[in-house]
Amino acid sequence: MKEDSITKINRGTKNVFADLGFPDAETHLLKAGLVSRIQDVISAQKLTQTATADRMGLSQPDVSRLLSGQFGDISVERLMRC
Repeated sequence: MKEDSITKINRGTKNVFADLGFPDAETHLLKAGLVSRIQDVISAQKLTQTATADRMGLSQPDVSRLLSGQFGDISVERLMRC
């Protein structure tokens, strides 16, 4: 194997958002954890997005966005209430 063909691998931290250079990485990680837990509850209770939206006080499209990882504009506090 040629020396110039070796790929250097850097070990990441436990926060992928920090590794990728996101501003406010700790908040992103916290939100991702909360959304993951919300998804676990939805799955365990076999809820539809509509039923989930009713329980959380959100619209169904907001629940869809949330579960697809688009939760940057939702506060940690609101996610905790969900």
